[in-house]
Amino acid sequence: MIKLVLLDLDDTLLHSDKTISSRTIEVLEKCKLKGMLIGFSTARGESNILPYIKAVKPDVVISSSGALAKYKNDIIYSCLMSEKETRKIIDTAFKLTDNQCEITIDTFDKHYWNYKAFDPNTLDDWGDTVYTDYKKFNQPSLKICVELKKSKTAQQISECIENCNMVRFTGSNWYKFSKQNATKGKAIIALSDKLNIQFSEIIAFGDDYGDIEMLKLCGTGIAMGNAIPEVKKISDEITVSNDEDGVAIYLEKMFLMYSKNQNNFI
Repeated sequence: MIKLVLLDLDDTLLHSDKTISSRTIEVLEKCKLKGMLIGFSTARGESNILPYIKAVKPDVVISSSGALAKYKNDIIYSCLMSEKETRKIIDTAFKLTDNQCEITIDTFDKHYWNYKAFDPNTLDDWGDTVYTDYKKFNQPSLKICVELKKSKTAQQISECIENCNMVRFTGSNWYKFSKQNATKGKAIIALSDKLNIQFSEIIAFGDDYGDIEMLKLCGTGIAMGNAIPEVKKISDEITVSNDEDGVAIYLEKMFLMYSKNQNNFI
């Protein structure tokens, strides 16, 4: 019996144009009626997924790549870099790039960015972003992302603090830095204990490196058709792509009965 459905967002639940289809929203609502909890598990900070939270109303939100997990708005798990560690990563990144890199930082309630090319607040899917040059930034952080031209530079940054976890986002030059225990897997373990849900009762969907631990940990790990080969290799099953409503199609097939004649779910 599945009690919790966990969904990565970008390139998994979301279409490439960053929308969620009405079909997928309908399927998730039907899953709720069958007693399943719906959860987001995303690399984005919570402040950057507010439009999707409003549309789906998930019971669980794992954000900032697992550095923060909430159930019904209650914090279940958090793993932060200290103010000193955050400052060290900022200073090291600027030093190694001659102050030319872009940096984003997630805190508990805000998303910061020293953006240059465009203002992310103009994007309908992105939520609110606070601009800063980071000169006086003095807060602990859940996650730091840096745009870098060389992977060697990312490795050097990750070595400037202890117990740093560094991951590159596929198809981009952005690298994520967080504490080693700030992962989707650690957040799921905390939620499992708090909600008394066994891993075997959780199904998860994902597409990228940051989803591998989650997909291996949960009882059923589903790779999207557009997932990277490494994700497909470790997953239990593969559905169709995000642009083909792969999440909805799998959930329909496995847990819902669809009546074509009546054009609705039973």
